[in-house]
Amino acid sequence: MTSIHPLARRKFNTWLAGLGCLPLIAACSTKDQPIAIGLHVWPGYEPTPLARAMGWLDEKLVKLVETPSATDSLKLLEQGKIDAAGLTLDEVLRARENGIALAVVLICNISAGADMLLARPNIKTLADLRGRRVGVEDGALGALMLYKALRAVGLTREDIQVVSLTVNEQAQAWKRGEIDAAITYEPDAAQIFEMGGHRLFDSRQIPDTILDVLAVRSASLEANHSKALHHLVATHLRALDYMQTRPDDAAYRMAARLKLAPDRVSTAFKGLVLPDLKNNIRLFGTPTMGLMKNAATVASTLVDAGILHKPPDLTGLLRPEFLPSEASS
Repeated sequence: MTSIHPLARRKFNTWLAGLGCLPLIAACSTKDQPIAIGLHVWPGYEPTPLARAMGWLDEKLVKLVETPSATDSLKLLEQGKIDAAGLTLDEVLRARENGIALAVVLICNISAGADMLLARPNIKTLADLRGRRVGVEDGALGALMLYKALRAVGLTREDIQVVSLTVNEQAQAWKRGEIDAAITYEPDAAQIFEMGGHRLFDSRQIPDTILDVLAVRSASLEANHSKALHHLVATHLRALDYMQTRPDDAAYRMAARLKLAPDRVSTAFKGLVLPDLKNNIRLFGTPTMGLMKNAATVASTLVDAGILHKPPDLTGLLRPEFLPSEASS
């Protein structure tokens, strides 16, 4: 489990000491309303459930809604049943085009190999996917990964058979012989590896393209959720620090949700960069750098792929004001 640069220890401890006061402060104000956040199982989101397991997350302020997949989280956002969700940046951009106004308040992780295309042993190269059945969560990240993988060898969607499956459905489809390849990620990828799947393509080949973020409905940002959002972001970062300093205990606490043995939890985080507070602040950057630059690049790719119909308006996409200040850390 790797962050880009750990926080200065003395400063971080000072910040943590003040963090414990946040739930009490928030709970005392009748104007401050709780938020509901949808999270499917994905290592990059796990600091928040870990914070709950540690007793740091004030559940009067933040309600975690466990969903089977990103597709399910997006449906709940569309229906107005949750205020926020863990999503990839491209999923956020697609949601915005579909009329779900979302803004990014935290960068959870940058994928550097954790998202992957796995294939059966007889499929040796990406070119061998021609005519094959590929399991893809088509309404989410899978569509972008599929486009990038096929484009690398001059193939298109019309050259394969797309089988629409959420990531949590793919292992069973593989076992039944219904798909020949899948775009997936841990912990579900582990099941396909065990059944003989091997890696043909992953996010290392498309650097700075797959980022997971905490996305919040714009209407919720403008409502009385400020304390809840500050608390959610702060406790996520607190749990991330615990993962770095107490990895064995953190792994033990995360194992059940990840459905992995504690000694295998660390493998689920391979290929992920987990930005701490300092690097979240840096990555939010300026209008022409950092996350905004990534968003513009990803948006251009989505338009080229036909996943977005037109270049998106990125106004209001980034809302970094819910991050703790470096001065307070």
